[in-house]
Amino acid sequence: MGGPRQATDTQSEPPRRRMRRKSAVRDRYDKHEAIAGYLFIAPWIIGFLVFTAGAMIYSLYISFGQYNLATNTTRVTGFDNYAQLFDDPRVGVSLGNTLFYAVLAVPLEIVFALVLAMLLNRVGRGAGIFRTLYYLPKMTPPVATAAMFFLLLNGNNGAVNQFLRIFGIQGPQWLVDPAWVKPSIVIMTLWTVAGTMVIFLAALKNVPGELYEVASLDGAGPVRRFFSITLPMISGAMFFNVIVLSIAAFQVFDQAYILFWRDQSNASPEASLFYAIYLFQQAFRQFNFGFAAAMAWLLFVLIMIVTVIQVKFGNRFVYYEGDR
Repeated sequence: MGGPRQATDTQSEPPRRRMRRKSAVRDRYDKHEAIAGYLFIAPWIIGFLVFTAGAMIYSLYISFGQYNLATNTTRVTGFDNYAQLFDDPRVGVSLGNTLFYAVLAVPLEIVFALVLAMLLNRVGRGAGIFRTLYYLPKMTPPVATAAMFFLLLNGNNGAVNQFLRIFGIQGPQWLVDPAWVKPSIVIMTLWTVAGTMVIFLAALKNVPGELYEVASLDGAGPVRRFFSITLPMISGAMFFNVIVLSIAAFQVFDQAYILFWRDQSNASPEASLFYAIYLFQQAFRQFNFGFAAAMAWLLFVLIMIVTVIQVKFGNRFVYYEGDR
């Protein structure tokens, strides 16, 4: 008998009180969901605070002093490390090499990845096989990639120069000539452009086919359709890839280090000295951790400035569905 009476009492409850009761139940449910969500991401939050944020704060501290690895102590010296950044000529050389590489590599990676994505977007049967084949280089370990390109770009008997000789072209000394050192590293970077290609491919899949049909009926050719439909519709992916690739270009390390700086018995060309490599040398070869930390923070500030400029000006060219 309690059930029907309780139902009758609930039905006779004033609407405002019933809404407050439902709102309280919903608030308790949302609170429990929020607690569960925070518990699930707690390992990541702890890892970020300890290994990323904590490490950054500590590196900022030691950048104002001389860190002793043996005693794990830091002797504060003020802004001496930052002043040394302007006095050390190799800092300027490495930074110039890095900027040159970024300006050369990022546009080529964007164009190459977009071309591959457009080719894959046209493939019908067997598209999954081709996507897998194109993505395999991304999974190749950097050491194996560097060893392969060391053989391909060998100036004397490398496969690339041997191919050029067929057409009567004398290939350059890719890994020795300072003018060709950075282009050779860019070529090796293009080998692992599959991640960018996948993002472009996903964006191309989301372009409505009706737009191309209407443009064709209006007489628009392939070039006009590309610039008037494809580029605006994938501009968000383009914007994202430019920012991500720019950040990665400023931190280039693996390719140049494995090719030129792994073996210290050989003289490495100055054109291959990138900022991250010189930072690594200062920290883990000369154990000048304070100066290396100052270099790291300079790089962080430069990346932030470049990213803010890209966001400020690049966002104007991004098409959003809500735009009219």
